[in-house]
Amino acid sequence: QAVVDFERLGEHAAAFQGHDVGFCCLGTTRARAGADGFIRVDRDYVAQAAELARAGGCKHFVLQSSRGANAQSPFLYLRVKGEVENLVQAVGFDHCTILRPALLLCKRQESRPMEWIAQQFFGAVACVFPTANSVPVETVARAMVACVLQPGKEKVKVLENKAIHELGKA
Repeated sequence: QAVVDFERLGEHAAAFQGHDVGFCCLGTTRARAGADGFIRVDRDYVAQAAELARAGGCKHFVLQSSRGANAQSPFLYLRVKGEVENLVQAVGFDHCTILRPALLLCKRQESRPMEWIAQQFFGAVACVFPTANSVPVETVARAMVACVLQPGKEKVKVLENKAIHELGKA
């Protein structure tokens, strides 16, 4: 495990050397970092990490994005997620898997009251429609590993929420 300073990521290129697979779940919130900080973390840091990973020999990059990601979205969050998906794909990995989970069901250390309410609601909905609007983080993690252990032939593969559930339970 290597600890890096994302503000000087280029100085940590050695940490990205010699890995066949890269997993990226990096992200923050607009509330925590402000709009500019959110863009810097969720787009710029991720894109730079992908470039360093590719330069270091990474063949398969797995990116956790978000349901609804779209570089043309009028909503900052979805637009930034779409932009970073495009940037990561452009790096030129042999394989690039993008996971677009819906609401992540998890326990957080920081307080996010609105997210907690959404998790309670969608957690209950998941009892009836398990793949509709949410996914446990453990399922996302298993799906990320499974897509590397069972790579397809396609250069870029995008997994939406239902496919994440299926792969994460296989």
